[in-house]
Amino acid sequence: MLELRPCCECCEAPLPADASNAMICSFECTFCVECVETHLDNVCPNCGGGFTARPIRPKHDWVNGNCVTHYPASTERVVKPVDPLVQQLLVTRLAGKLPEQR
Repeated sequence: MLELRPCCECCEAPLPADASNAMICSFECTFCVECVETHLDNVCPNCGGGFTARPIRPKHDWVNGNCVTHYPASTERVVKPVDPLVQQLLVTRLAGKLPEQR
């Protein structure tokens, strides 16, 4: 089950469990859409993978207790500010490769 981390790793913008602007990579690195589009060029600075929208866990118990009440979002903040130069070098190395080709 996804951790649903509470903030963007880069800019620390709040990303509550129901945030529609949260993006994750396959390792659950979590960033806001603005950082993914304007600073990261859809390249995760931690693994080189691409991003997808983070799903929103249901608020209500529609099926078998699978909701945010029974499975709350993480409260542990993960913050790893991105070095723009290092990120640009990574983006350059991956130039032209779609996430599914990385």
